[in-house]
Amino acid sequence: MNQIKKNFIYNVFYQILLLILPIVTVPYVSRILGSEGLGIYSYTYSIVNYFMLFAMLGINNYGSRSIAKVRNDKEKLSKYFFSIYSIQLITTFIMIICYLIFILLFNFDYKYIAIIQIINIISVLFDINWFFFGLEKFKITVTRSTILKLLSVILIFMFVKSSNDLWIYTIIIATSTLLSQLILLPFLKKEISFFKIKRKDITKHIKPIIILFIPVVAISLYQVMDKIMLGNMSVINEVGYYEQAGKIVSIPLSLITALGTIMLPRISNLVAIKDLNAIKKYIYKSVKFMMFLAFPICLGLIAVSSDFIPVFLGYEFTKSSVLIYYLSITIIFISFANIVRTQYLIPNEKDKIYVISVIGGAFVNLIANLLLIPHFHSIGACIGTIFAEFFVMIYQTIAVRKELPLVSYFKSILPFIIKALIMFSTVMIIKFINIIPVFRFILQVIIGIIIYGLLNIKYVLELLNISGGKYDKKKKKIYN
Repeated sequence: MNQIKKNFIYNVFYQILLLILPIVTVPYVSRILGSEGLGIYSYTYSIVNYFMLFAMLGINNYGSRSIAKVRNDKEKLSKYFFSIYSIQLITTFIMIICYLIFILLFNFDYKYIAIIQIINIISVLFDINWFFFGLEKFKITVTRSTILKLLSVILIFMFVKSSNDLWIYTIIIATSTLLSQLILLPFLKKEISFFKIKRKDITKHIKPIIILFIPVVAISLYQVMDKIMLGNMSVINEVGYYEQAGKIVSIPLSLITALGTIMLPRISNLVAIKDLNAIKKYIYKSVKFMMFLAFPICLGLIAVSSDFIPVFLGYEFTKSSVLIYYLSITIIFISFANIVRTQYLIPNEKDKIYVISVIGGAFVNLIANLLLIPHFHSIGACIGTIFAEFFVMIYQTIAVRKELPLVSYFKSILPFIIKALIMFSTVMIIKFINIIPVFRFILQVIIGIIIYGLLNIKYVLELLNISGGKYDKKKKKIYN
């Protein structure tokens, strides 16, 4: 458990950094590049992202799971790494060629930015995060990511000075991604030894990788395709509003779901040694912790967005505050589904349930977008995302209802729902105080945190190990 706490602290530190850096950069970039510039960046990145997805296939989850299961055997570890990485190299080279052909043959707007975005595909060649995740060595990945993030922020302030500097902004973001992958390579030789592999060593990984790639593509339909559809079915500014609202919601969401990244290799290793009691214990604790964070963040964003967005992004992005009302709802759906997916379905190789759920979610999102975006623009895209995430959560929950004690989970999180609603009601009252919006926003955040923290003081002390770390008989019964 000590190692899990350390890994979680590393990831939380990184996620907090991700929380802080946008507070510094997003207001600046939003005002310098404007909704049109950010819309162009988002649109071109959405396109290149598909080539990156096909380059990486389902290697992130599969690689992490596989490495976790053989990490105690260096020979198998080396063999698995080279076998899986060989597939990654082949698919990435293919996608680089395909992207170049795409740029040359198809005439579309913003081509000069699209050319720069190829750096992102090149970075996939060196992306071995999945290997270190499988080893549960998160300190290495967090440290290098922190350095590169800070460096990119400095460069943005130094060189992005007007709306004409969109190409510079794109180069900085893409290059920082590439460098963050390259920095990991020297650490690799300490973990593995060179191992000559045969073709059969590679081919046995292809099928499970492709199976886990299907949900990656499906998820992208309602996380990336909606921006492309917005760009084609509405004005480019709507993409900018939607992009910024999505970024703001994703910042606290990434903090919540950081636990899933940590727990996937740990649970995979427990599955390999068949420690079922430990698995149930970790899942129960994860559900409780994630929902403890998810409900107040969801309601808190809804309460403060109307004051927060004009101050944070500028009045040009006022519509983004409305979009946050909708997208905040997905935090609850995504958080719970993340637990089921990363701590039960993927470690136990129940990939079929995962695949069907996200394909269904993608279909729901696609239909909703086609019906709603032409009439409601970015709001329509938000509604489509809500439908998609809700479907994924419900399908996965129903599929595991006989294997996990869901009723016990729901009972454990009910107090958090009630206390989050109390916090929300109080924060909304503050909204009617006639003071400067930035001060009102700060007051809402402080009061909200204090009220929710005091209402959950017993659980907070438990998390801090102040009220003891032992579990009573009732909790042990829940795990079993």
